[in-house]
Amino acid sequence: MKKFDIVVVGGGHAGIEAASAGARMGCSVGLITMDRFAMARLSCNPAIGGTAKGHLVREIDALGGIMGKIADPTGIQFRMLNRSKGPAVWSLRCQSDRKLYSEEAYRVVNSTEDLEIVEDSAIGVIAEKGKVVGVKTQSGEDILCKALILSSGTFLNGLMHTGLTKTVGGRFGEQPSIGITESLVSLGFEYGRLKTGTPPRLRKDTINWDVLEEQPGDENPEPFSYQTDLSKFPFLPQVSCHITYTGKEVHKTLEKGFEFSPMFTGRIQGVGPRYCPSIEDKIVRFSDKEKHQLFLEPEGLDSDLIYLNGFSSSLPAEIQYEALRKIKGLENAEMVRPGYAVEYDFFPPYQVDLTLETKLIKGLYFAGQINGTSGYEEAAAQGLVAGINAALKIQGKPEFVLKRSQAYIGVLIDDLVTKSTDEPYRMFTSRAEHRLLLRQDNADRRLMKYGFEFGLIPEELFAKINYREKAIISGIDYCRTKKYHAKEINKFLNNTNSHEIDSTETISKLCKRPEINLKQLLEFNGSMNEQAAIDLLNDKIALNQAEIELKYEGYIQRQYETIAKLERYETTAIPLNFDFNKIKHLSTEGKSKLNKVKPRSIGQASRISGVTPSDISILLVYLKN
Repeated sequence: MKKFDIVVVGGGHAGIEAASAGARMGCSVGLITMDRFAMARLSCNPAIGGTAKGHLVREIDALGGIMGKIADPTGIQFRMLNRSKGPAVWSLRCQSDRKLYSEEAYRVVNSTEDLEIVEDSAIGVIAEKGKVVGVKTQSGEDILCKALILSSGTFLNGLMHTGLTKTVGGRFGEQPSIGITESLVSLGFEYGRLKTGTPPRLRKDTINWDVLEEQPGDENPEPFSYQTDLSKFPFLPQVSCHITYTGKEVHKTLEKGFEFSPMFTGRIQGVGPRYCPSIEDKIVRFSDKEKHQLFLEPEGLDSDLIYLNGFSSSLPAEIQYEALRKIKGLENAEMVRPGYAVEYDFFPPYQVDLTLETKLIKGLYFAGQINGTSGYEEAAAQGLVAGINAALKIQGKPEFVLKRSQAYIGVLIDDLVTKSTDEPYRMFTSRAEHRLLLRQDNADRRLMKYGFEFGLIPEELFAKINYREKAIISGIDYCRTKKYHAKEINKFLNNTNSHEIDSTETISKLCKRPEINLKQLLEFNGSMNEQAAIDLLNDKIALNQAEIELKYEGYIQRQYETIAKLERYETTAIPLNFDFNKIKHLSTEGKSKLNKVKPRSIGQASRISGVTPSDISILLVYLKN
């Protein structure tokens, strides 16, 4: 009989982060997966990052996770999105080689000490007296553990739909996971059904590329990981994606299949992702739109498959094929595999705590799509937090919880636990109240201290980040004190189409002008002879950080002030397992929601839907007394 400190069920993005973190923090870890060579498979789109998701990858990396380190050597196109907007919403995205990504994930996991891959399928949770003690497997073996992390993706009672055809499975060509849901329900958990989907795959050499709009990557791409060797990056040849559009004829063709749609006929019971709808859902919900944008994304350097992003569908295969042939550039395209929808079980996340440990069974953690999220990055972030907390609990150390003001990961988990979800949850920059502070470029400054504390970040890297932090702080201080006289800088200002100054002005204030960058001001008139300026100019990342801090100084200060005002609520703790029914003046809905979520603080309580400002005031008075 096998025995580990931590057992992780599922070898997807959540599972490998949880297993890797737990093992590197000194615990013995067993990772149960049906196929070791399907590790972190990119089940849907072959890409990592994107709007807000790129922030998550950078935060995972800063905490010592492995997603960025796998994405960088296997990326075939890197683009920083939203460059025309403010830095709060800049997000890195990389097109990945699907095959190489999975191979690299396996290499990283398989080479991790104290981590054993167990090829099997989990069918039940073993718990005694409200505490997890192990997991049952399909092979008949009971594997014992001190902590169990379930990260089962879309495999729990997975069911795939294409038209009226149903096939059991959590992913094309792979069997579902049977037994876990039933086991958890017997322990008292509530579950639901969700849906996600994937588009058709096309044969590359049957597409007319000449008529499509090309979308190349960045000329000077940036990596995700702070540990990537920039002298070797990018590691692989870089390729372009392409853009095309649907049209009226395409929509008419798709509508012919609506009577056979499992989504419209009620065959699919699960709720689908609102922000990544199927093409048939788009046609119905956005009936006023004559066309929808589609992206043709290569699945790999040696692959002849193209992923048609934006055309997710569960319509009959023949309808999908007929509609595809009416899209510009796809008139002769060969459909290798039709799109399909997959339905699966999830467990509404109010049932877990902010550590991702379940409230019902101690030592049992949920991470990833089992919590109702959508996306590789959201799953990986949860897996990392679950793995860290499982290890900390076993070692008798304080738990790890990130606040909303500290990280997108904090926003993600707080949203899940406090607001729960009845549809696939996806991260957006708009979900973060303090997004100007939580930029993708400063994830290292915000979070690397924790990764180092847990033993997940190398000492030499942490020392490098500390040195950079000193350069940023001293550089900003220098810019706030260094002044230029009108007679020496007005000619420069004229040349940059910027208005002149009357007497003197600091670099800090001049830098706020959108037409001027900090590098120009530091290099102007010999200023670069000052050590603080030299340190910034010698470190491109530090220079960029300092410039953002100076240009958006007023906005950043206001966000810090808002956080300080809210801190009173966040630090006013509510006792664990507090019975809200004994406060008679709380609203009926407020009592019900508070007892369901069991918030840790007044701040968390205030974000629960249905809990009124009056309820919060009553709670504050009660706790004070």
